[in-house]
Amino acid sequence: MTDVPRVLLVGGDRDGMRHLETAMVAEGWDAWSVGSGEAAFAAARFQPHLAVIEMALPDLDGLQVMRRLRADRPDLPVLFLTTAAGVEARVRALTAGGDDCVTRPFFMPEVVSRLRALLRRTRVAVNPAASLTVADLTLHEPTHQVWRAGRPLALTVTEFELLRYLMANAGRALPREQIVERVWQFDPNSSARMVDFHIAHLRKKVDANGRPLIHTIRGIGYILEER
Repeated sequence: MTDVPRVLLVGGDRDGMRHLETAMVAEGWDAWSVGSGEAAFAAARFQPHLAVIEMALPDLDGLQVMRRLRADRPDLPVLFLTTAAGVEARVRALTAGGDDCVTRPFFMPEVVSRLRALLRRTRVAVNPAASLTVADLTLHEPTHQVWRAGRPLALTVTEFELLRYLMANAGRALPREQIVERVWQFDPNSSARMVDFHIAHLRKKVDANGRPLIHTIRGIGYILEER
């Protein structure tokens, strides 16, 4: 399929759903969030490529919602969100037919990465721009590989997400707070100082053997550009 991926978000936590929807839109996907199971059935006319469903909803159990959605779309991938501690809720969700399950509090880049994996499994085009290039720096989304002047860079998951955000906004000044919101959503330990820490490590890898691409804007944040 070549459609822009469409994601149905079902949850009673409106703030949480809003943050998820923001993250999906930032990926270039279409996202539609609803606050209840009954609303999800009406929203199914949106014909989503996958659904993110909270296990505990105001009206129905998340598993009930999955079963009813799949009555019309048997192949619909579903990722469950749960606040239950331990593995019991995860086992219950996966045993019932869920494709994946994430426990709160979660790390937003991990959720996005899992959704990309589900979309790849169902052959949905995750992002028409699979690669980002700035100067001699290239990032390849599907394989999570990065090269500088043809040399591969070994990045952590967080460094990859941080670099991807900088490259997607190349030439734009990004405040630390904005970077925290985009890269570390839902992480209670996130802070502007965390951005500085990871930027320092990222610079050592990206700018070690070439002209600097990651620049500090004093009092604001960072920018990635060729100067």
